Amino acid sequence: MIAYKKEKLNNAICYFTNEVYKRRREYLPQTLLYKFLTYLDFISIERTGIPALELKYYAYQNGPVPVDLYQNKSQYETDCFRSEVRSNNRFVFISKKEADLSYFSDLEIGIMNDLLNKYIRKDITMKDIIDNICNDSHKDIKAWEVAYKREKDNTMNYGDIFEGIDKKKFEDLSINEERFLVYSALKDKTICN
Repeated sequence: MIAYKKEKLNNAICYFTNEVYKRRREYLPQTLLYKFLTYLDFISIERTGIPALELKYYAYQNGPVPVDLYQNKSQYETDCFRSEVRSNNRFVFISKKEADLSYFSDLEIGIMNDLLNKYIRKDITMKDIIDNICNDSHKDIKAWEVAYKREKDNTMNYGDIFEGIDKKKFEDLSINEERFLVYSALKDKTICN
């Protein structure tokens, strides 16, 4: 349902990859990228009712993971970035050019910058940064907790961030809950059959 979905995802990855390298002179580890993308989608839903990227996430023990990117990380390369395997079969993402931010709203760019400012610091190790964002994602992303309790390593549901949304009367819904329900209803519909 998102116009230019693939381009938007690629430019989000490119932006995070560039910014981490600029701030730390280190390549972006896969786990940190996964958490950034998860936060971008779920914070967008909280604030607007619509995810920024529409990725499918699994609730793994260490937190949410965008499953398609995770499963294809070894062959995921665009004109914007590439992935590279490092020791212990760990992947990093390496930028090839600057990201095109015209795919994003001001709100989405703000979310990305807030995440970078919160987590990408020079005074702690990359391992500590990853540990911090993993721990925070367990607390902050309610949909992960709900999915993980339901069944480990299972699909997360965007609607789980709105507690009791399926039981609320229409007049009791927030504007973001309404927008999410409309988005959900239209997501799988097409104009042409």
